Amino acid sequence: MLRDGRLGVGIIGAGQVGPVIGAALGGAGHAIVGITSGSDDERASAVLPGVPVLDALEVVRRAELVIIAVPTDQLPSLVAGIAEVGGWQMGQLVLHTDPAHGAEVLRPAAEQGAIPLAVHPAITFTGTSIDLRQLHAGFAAVTAPAPVLPIAQALAVEMGCEPIVIAEEDRPAYTDAIQAATEFSRSIIHQSTARLRAIGVENPGGYLSALVQSTVERALREASGPPPLL
Repeated sequence: MLRDGRLGVGIIGAGQVGPVIGAALGGAGHAIVGITSGSDDERASAVLPGVPVLDALEVVRRAELVIIAVPTDQLPSLVAGIAEVGGWQMGQLVLHTDPAHGAEVLRPAAEQGAIPLAVHPAITFTGTSIDLRQLHAGFAAVTAPAPVLPIAQALAVEMGCEPIVIAEEDRPAYTDAIQAATEFSRSIIHQSTARLRAIGVENPGGYLSALVQSTVERALREASGPPPLL
Protein backbone atom coordinates (compact mmCIF):
# COMPACT_ATOMS: atom_id res chain seq x y z
CA MET A 1 0.00 0.00 0.00
CA LEU A 2 2.78 2.42 0.86
CA ARG A 3 4.46 2.03 -2.52
CA ASP A 4 1.53 1.60 -4.88
CA GLY A 5 -1.12 3.81 -3.33
CA ARG A 6 -1.30 7.32 -1.97
CA LEU A 7 -2.05 8.12 1.64
CA GLY A 8 -3.74 11.28 2.79
CA VAL A 9 -1.15 12.76 5.16
CA GLY A 10 -2.01 15.26 7.88
CA ILE A 11 0.60 17.09 9.92
CA ILE A 12 0.26 18.26 13.51
CA GLY A 13 3.13 20.64 14.18
CA ALA A 14 4.30 23.33 11.78
CA GLY A 15 7.70 23.99 13.30
CA GLN A 16 10.95 23.00 11.62
CA VAL A 17 10.23 19.27 11.36
CA GLY A 18 6.60 18.72 10.35
CA PRO A 19 6.53 20.63 7.04
CA VAL A 20 9.77 19.01 5.84
CA ILE A 21 8.49 15.51 6.63
CA GLY A 22 5.31 16.41 4.77
CA ALA A 23 7.31 17.62 1.77
CA ALA A 24 9.36 14.41 1.75
CA LEU A 25 6.25 12.22 1.82
CA GLY A 26 4.59 14.44 -0.76
CA GLY A 27 7.60 13.89 -2.99
CA ALA A 28 7.10 10.14 -2.52
CA GLY A 29 3.60 10.42 -3.97
CA HIS A 30 1.37 10.93 -0.95
CA ALA A 31 -1.20 13.71 -0.67
CA ILE A 32 -0.81 16.31 2.10
CA VAL A 33 -4.34 17.04 3.29
CA GLY A 34 -3.70 19.57 6.05
CA ILE A 35 -1.32 21.03 8.59
CA THR A 36 -1.84 22.83 11.88
CA SER A 37 -0.70 26.39 12.47
CA GLY A 38 2.75 26.67 14.03
CA SER A 39 5.65 28.85 15.01
CA ASP A 40 6.32 30.11 11.48
CA ASP A 41 3.38 29.63 9.12
CA GLU A 42 5.05 31.61 6.34
CA ARG A 43 8.05 29.28 6.30
CA ALA A 44 5.79 26.23 6.51
CA SER A 45 3.72 27.41 3.57
CA ALA A 46 6.91 27.90 1.54
CA VAL A 47 7.79 24.24 2.12
CA LEU A 48 4.20 23.03 1.63
CA PRO A 49 2.51 25.55 -0.66
CA GLY A 50 -1.27 25.37 -0.90
CA VAL A 51 -1.77 22.93 1.98
CA PRO A 52 -4.83 23.84 4.09
CA VAL A 53 -4.16 25.11 7.63
CA LEU A 54 -6.54 23.28 9.97
CA ASP A 55 -6.98 22.60 13.67
CA ALA A 56 -5.57 19.35 15.02
CA LEU A 57 -8.88 17.48 15.19
CA GLU A 58 -9.70 18.33 11.58
CA VAL A 59 -6.22 17.18 10.49
CA VAL A 60 -6.85 13.86 12.24
CA ARG A 61 -10.32 13.55 10.73
CA ARG A 62 -9.04 14.00 7.18
CA ALA A 63 -5.84 11.96 7.32
CA GLU A 64 -5.01 8.30 6.81
CA LEU A 65 -1.50 9.02 8.13
CA VAL A 66 -1.05 11.59 10.88
CA ILE A 67 2.46 12.99 11.41
CA ILE A 68 2.94 14.45 14.90
CA ALA A 69 5.97 16.74 15.09
CA VAL A 70 5.65 18.64 18.35
CA PRO A 71 8.02 19.25 21.30
CA THR A 72 8.68 16.32 23.62
CA ASP A 73 6.75 17.78 26.54
CA GLN A 74 3.64 18.36 24.40
CA LEU A 75 3.43 14.95 22.76
CA PRO A 76 1.77 12.84 25.52
CA SER A 77 -0.93 15.40 26.32
CA LEU A 78 -1.69 15.99 22.63
CA VAL A 79 -2.17 12.29 21.90
CA ALA A 80 -4.28 11.80 25.04
CA GLY A 81 -6.36 14.92 24.38
CA ILE A 82 -7.35 13.77 20.89
CA ALA A 83 -8.20 10.35 22.32
CA GLU A 84 -10.46 11.92 24.95
CA VAL A 85 -12.74 13.28 22.24
CA GLY A 86 -12.60 10.06 20.23
CA GLY A 87 -10.55 11.63 17.47
CA TRP A 88 -8.33 8.72 16.44
CA GLN A 89 -9.64 6.36 13.78
CA MET A 90 -9.53 2.60 13.35
CA GLY A 91 -6.65 1.62 11.06
CA GLN A 92 -5.24 5.15 10.92
CA LEU A 93 -1.44 5.42 10.91
CA VAL A 94 -0.14 7.73 13.64
CA LEU A 95 3.55 8.57 13.46
CA HIS A 96 5.52 10.85 15.76
CA THR A 97 9.05 12.14 15.15
CA ASP A 98 10.27 12.70 18.71
CA PRO A 99 13.54 10.96 19.63
CA ALA A 100 12.69 10.64 23.31
CA HIS A 101 9.61 8.44 22.87
CA GLY A 102 8.93 5.10 21.28
CA ALA A 103 5.51 3.85 20.25
CA GLU A 104 4.19 3.56 23.82
CA VAL A 105 3.38 7.28 24.00
CA LEU A 106 0.83 6.64 21.25
CA ARG A 107 -1.07 4.07 23.33
CA PRO A 108 -4.19 6.30 23.66
CA ALA A 109 -4.42 6.36 19.86
CA ALA A 110 -3.72 2.63 19.58
CA GLU A 111 -6.52 1.91 22.05
CA GLN A 112 -8.90 3.51 19.56
CA GLY A 113 -7.61 1.32 16.74
CA ALA A 114 -4.87 3.50 15.30
CA ILE A 115 -1.47 2.06 14.31
CA PRO A 116 1.36 3.58 16.43
CA LEU A 117 4.70 4.35 14.76
CA ALA A 118 7.75 6.26 16.01
CA VAL A 119 10.18 7.49 13.35
CA HIS A 120 12.94 9.95 14.24
CA PRO A 121 15.05 11.18 11.31
CA ALA A 122 18.53 11.74 12.75
CA ILE A 123 19.30 15.14 11.26
CA THR A 124 19.23 18.68 12.58
CA PHE A 125 16.27 20.33 10.88
CA THR A 126 16.32 23.89 9.58
CA GLY A 127 12.71 23.86 8.42
CA THR A 128 13.69 24.52 4.79
CA SER A 129 14.04 22.48 1.61
CA ILE A 130 17.73 22.00 2.48
CA ASP A 131 16.59 19.35 4.92
CA LEU A 132 15.26 17.17 2.09
CA ARG A 133 18.82 16.58 0.90
CA GLN A 134 19.93 15.84 4.45
CA LEU A 135 17.17 13.25 4.84
CA HIS A 136 18.48 11.37 1.81
CA ALA A 137 21.91 11.19 3.41
CA GLY A 138 20.67 10.19 6.85
CA PHE A 139 19.19 7.48 9.00
CA ALA A 140 15.99 7.24 11.00
CA ALA A 141 15.30 5.47 14.29
CA VAL A 142 12.11 3.42 14.00
CA THR A 143 10.15 1.91 16.87
CA ALA A 144 6.81 0.15 16.51
CA PRO A 145 4.99 -3.03 17.53
CA ALA A 146 6.47 -5.98 15.63
CA PRO A 147 3.47 -6.59 13.32
CA VAL A 148 3.57 -3.01 11.99
CA LEU A 149 7.33 -2.40 12.14
CA PRO A 150 7.63 -2.85 8.33
CA ILE A 151 5.21 0.07 7.87
CA ALA A 152 7.42 2.34 9.99
CA GLN A 153 10.48 1.19 8.05
CA ALA A 154 8.77 1.79 4.70
CA LEU A 155 7.74 5.30 5.70
CA ALA A 156 11.29 6.09 6.83
CA VAL A 157 12.52 4.98 3.40
CA GLU A 158 9.90 7.15 1.71
CA MET A 159 11.16 10.10 3.72
CA GLY A 160 14.57 9.35 2.21
CA CYS A 161 16.21 7.78 5.28
CA GLU A 162 17.73 4.41 6.00
CA PRO A 163 15.69 2.91 8.88
CA ILE A 164 17.40 1.56 11.99
CA VAL A 165 15.24 -0.32 14.48
CA ILE A 166 15.48 0.92 18.09
CA ALA A 167 13.69 -1.10 20.77
CA GLU A 168 11.16 0.66 22.96
CA GLU A 169 13.27 0.13 26.08
CA ASP A 170 16.35 1.54 24.33
CA ARG A 171 14.78 4.88 23.45
CA PRO A 172 16.19 6.69 26.54
CA ALA A 173 19.75 5.59 25.68
CA TYR A 174 19.17 6.57 22.06
CA THR A 175 18.00 10.02 23.12
CA ASP A 176 21.04 10.50 25.36
CA ALA A 177 23.33 9.65 22.44
CA ILE A 178 21.56 12.04 20.05
CA GLN A 179 21.54 14.89 22.57
CA ALA A 180 25.20 14.39 23.44
CA ALA A 181 26.24 14.50 19.79
CA THR A 182 24.24 17.61 18.93
CA GLU A 183 24.49 19.70 22.09
CA PHE A 184 28.18 19.02 22.75
CA SER A 185 29.13 19.73 19.14
CA ARG A 186 27.19 22.99 19.10
CA SER A 187 28.63 24.10 22.43
CA ILE A 188 32.23 23.41 21.43
CA ILE A 189 31.87 25.20 18.09
CA HIS A 190 30.32 28.25 19.75
CA GLN A 191 33.16 28.31 22.28
CA SER A 192 35.85 28.01 19.60
CA THR A 193 34.37 30.64 17.28
CA ALA A 194 34.02 33.06 20.19
CA ARG A 195 37.72 32.70 21.02
CA LEU A 196 38.75 33.21 17.39
CA ARG A 197 36.54 36.27 17.09
CA ALA A 198 38.11 37.69 20.26
CA ILE A 199 41.56 37.58 18.67
CA GLY A 200 40.39 39.27 15.50
CA VAL A 201 39.38 36.46 13.14
CA GLU A 202 36.58 38.04 11.12
CA ASN A 203 34.85 34.88 9.93
CA PRO A 204 35.52 32.27 12.63
CA GLY A 205 32.79 29.94 11.39
CA GLY A 206 34.24 29.86 7.91
CA TYR A 207 37.76 29.45 9.28
CA LEU A 208 36.75 26.38 11.29
CA SER A 209 34.47 24.85 8.65
CA ALA A 210 36.94 22.57 6.88
CA LEU A 211 38.72 21.69 10.12
CA VAL A 212 35.54 20.72 11.95
CA GLN A 213 34.05 18.80 9.04
CA SER A 214 37.23 16.80 8.41
CA THR A 215 37.65 16.09 12.12
CA VAL A 216 34.05 14.93 12.50
CA GLU A 217 34.25 12.78 9.37
CA ARG A 218 37.41 11.12 10.65
CA ALA A 219 35.86 10.49 14.07
CA LEU A 220 32.78 8.97 12.42
CA ARG A 221 34.90 6.70 10.26
CA GLU A 222 36.80 5.56 13.34
CA ALA A 223 33.56 5.01 15.24
CA SER A 224 32.14 2.93 12.38
CA GLY A 225 35.17 0.66 12.22
CA PRO A 226 35.90 -2.44 14.31
CA PRO A 227 36.26 -1.92 18.08
CA PRO A 228 39.83 -1.42 19.28
CA LEU A 229 41.68 -4.46 20.60
CA LEU A 230 42.06 -4.56 24.38
